[in-house]
This record gives sequence, structure tokens and C-alpha cells, in this order.
Amino acid sequence: MKIILVFLFLICITSVKAQFDHQNVSLYATFDDASVTAEPVYQIRYQSCWGWEDPADHREYGIIGSTSGTYVIEVTDPSNPVQRAYIPGRSNNRIWHEYKSYQNYLYIIADGGGNTLQIVDLSYLPDSVHVVYDDDGIFDSGHTLYVDGNRLYVASVSNPSNYSSMNVYDISQPEVPVLLRQLDQDYPSISQVHDMYVVNDTVYASCAYQGLYIFRYDEVQNRFIQIGSLTTYPDEGYNHSSFLSEDHSTLYMCDEVPAGLAVKVVDVTTISNPVVIDTFYTHTGDTPHNPYVKGNYLYLAAYQDGVYIYDISVPSQPVLSGYFDTHPQNPPGTYPSPPYAGCWAVYPDLPSGIILASDMQLGLFILNASAATGVQSIQDAGMSLYPNPSSGILRGRAASLRNAEVEYSLFDLSGREYLHSTATADFTGEFSLDASGLESGTYLLNASGPQGNFTARVSIIR
Repeated sequence: MKIILVFLFLICITSVKAQFDHQNVSLYATFDDASVTAEPVYQIRYQSCWGWEDPADHREYGIIGSTSGTYVIEVTDPSNPVQRAYIPGRSNNRIWHEYKSYQNYLYIIADGGGNTLQIVDLSYLPDSVHVVYDDDGIFDSGHTLYVDGNRLYVASVSNPSNYSSMNVYDISQPEVPVLLRQLDQDYPSISQVHDMYVVNDTVYASCAYQGLYIFRYDEVQNRFIQIGSLTTYPDEGYNHSSFLSEDHSTLYMCDEVPAGLAVKVVDVTTISNPVVIDTFYTHTGDTPHNPYVKGNYLYLAAYQDGVYIYDISVPSQPVLSGYFDTHPQNPPGTYPSPPYAGCWAVYPDLPSGIILASDMQLGLFILNASAATGVQSIQDAGMSLYPNPSSGILRGRAASLRNAEVEYSLFDLSGREYLHSTATADFTGEFSLDASGLESGTYLLNASGPQGNFTARVSIIR
């Protein structure tokens, strides 16, 4: 029997919606543990967030860091989040936590001395999680991290006897990271890497006041090779973080200090010569912190302005599509008093389409951005399909199809039927179908179960 302990007297889960300013983004629920204390310097209670889907049962989880540890929250039903695990850290006043996952493993780092690298096996959820590594033998402090294939990149890595601006580790054995190379060995002039976006061993490194540097990690030579840089640009400050458009043409770059700097739109089609081609601000001009790209949308965590979503169908021309202010109690422009308040991170990559965001004072926000993106969340009134566009296996989901026998047909727009079959939906209302034999084009999926009939449009690409 599965036993889950939920300490209701500690946890405050709300769905209060009226007090948050928003446009095209709505609130499912929030998670805030009332027992979390604020650290004394900046009054931060929570830090970064992440998301993970269990491939075995398709349950979805939100992960958020607090001053003393890490919460794992099930968000399969986004209106009713449930705490499934808590992973204590070694410090009770931690300002930073950052997260990335690889397979069923979650990597947890914290900045500042006296911490540990934590590696957590999530495959035991929803019952529990297993901490498989919690030690300072590899490092005790790291500022940010990124997973690219079976490589783990960590920025600003230190232990009591050593510091490196950026390290890369082999995590092909996920529980035993192996150090491959330190950036300092090849480029000692880079004093700090604050964050990095990595794709196919190409590293877009945000190097604080030194700007943007682009490296390639050459695994054959086991060394970093610089292939580009951007050290002077409009509205220049402390280069904090960046994220690349999916066509690899455009980098969206955030400078954190001083407050209120613009987001930079950087053309990286010629990777050796990146060029800022545009800048833009959130509508009250607060500090852009962490960007994230999924499909044709840029998601931006912007401190006291909250979550901003931009249509980047034309990557070089972001257009505001919606926003949700997670932090309405402080007026915009109050930086530096308090210096760090509002939205730390946003995570839009769960298959269901829900959006996760972490607020430094208020906790985890679970958001519905379907009106801003046109990507319907599975919890909306109809049925959603993902991935969409698709090149093969499609997943459909609707709440009223839970544990039901589903009959489905797939038609082109002229009405010609290409697929007709049945499937059994799981407890989340999800079923799968194989569209790998179809040619590129737009199709309509009709699905029916005992409690409803649904139609959704899907694009097949080859």
C-alpha cells in the first residue's frame, strides 16, 4: 500500500486569483509552505524551480527550492498540487538553489560555502524520492547548472580549496559525475561564469561583467575552444543568463545589475560574431532574470513584474503575448529595496502545457498560459495533443477520458480518414497513437469516450 504523508498544518495551498495582475495567463494554484523562513539578508524564502514528468505513469511534478531544502510537488492536477517529498539541505539560510534533471535523476546545487551536491532518484515517486548522493566531495558550491546530453555543466564551482569559473562533468553514470574539464584550464582570464545555455557542446556562457562568451567543449581533445564573444553592447550590465531560439538563430540575453536593463535580442547566425539587433523591456521595466524558450514562445522571469511571455515566431522580433504578476505586493521599481523580490524562474516544458514559476517570497505558481500561446493545457475543457507539431507518436489527453476506452480517427482537412482505432486512456486521461506513417500536413483528430467527444488539430512534420 502506498502511504503519503501530507503535513496540512504546514502547507498553505491556495487558488486565490483576484489579486494578481495578468493578461492571457491565469492561475491554477500556488504552493507555499508557511514554515519556510526568510533568510536574513534579502528576505528570500524560495529560489529556482524545475519540472519533471515521470515517463512510467506521466504524472507531473514541480520542484522548488527554499532556504533550507527542496520541495517536490505533484501538479498532475494543477488546481490541486500535492507535496510528495522534501529534501533537506545542509544550510537553513540558503539564498540560491538551482535544478536540472537527467533521466530520472534530479541534480541540486546551492551557492555559498558549506553546501553539497545532491543527486536524487525521482523514479520512486509518488511514494518518495531517494537521495543517492549528498556530499561535498565533488564540490560544495555551484551557482547554476545545465544538462546537455550526458554532460553536466556547472558555473562558479567551488570547494574549500578550489574555484573554477565553469566545469563539465560526464554523467553517463548519473549517480557518479566525473569531472572532464575546467574552463580555467583553457581560459583563466574568465573570472566568473554566472550561467550557461548549452546545445550540442556549444556553450553560451554569461560571464557577469565580462559579457557573453561562446565556447565549444571538444570531447576528443578534452578542452574548451572559444568561438565567439560579445563584450560591448547596448544596456550593458551584469550578464546573467540567456536562452537560444529553437532554430539557433537568436539568443535572448538578460543582464541583472543594475536594475531595469533591457532584454537583448542577439543574432548568433554567425556564431563567431554575435550582434545585438534589438532590445525590449517588460511593461513596468523591472529586472529580467531568467529566460526560457519553448517552441515559438519566450518565457521570461522578471522579478517583481512576474512571468512574461513573448511570441517569437519571428525570432528577431519578440511580441508580448501575455504576463502574470506573481509579486503584486511591491510596486515596480523598488529595487534595490528590497533588492531581490518576485519571480526567480519559469518552467514551461511539462508535456501537459502548464507553466511553473517560482516567486522568491510567495512560492510555486502553477499557471495556465493557453490564451497567450494557443497551446491548450490538458486541464482545459477540451482535449490537447502533444507534441504538436509531431513526427511520430502522438499523445492525447482529456480529463473526462480517465481510465476510459477511447475510439479515435485521424482525418486530413478534406475529410479523408487515415487512422481509425481504439486505445485505453490512463488515470490522467492520456492515450497514445502512432502517426509516423503520415505525410507532412495538418490533420484533425476525433476522439470519443463514454463522457465526451473531442476534436483537435495536429501538424505532422517530416
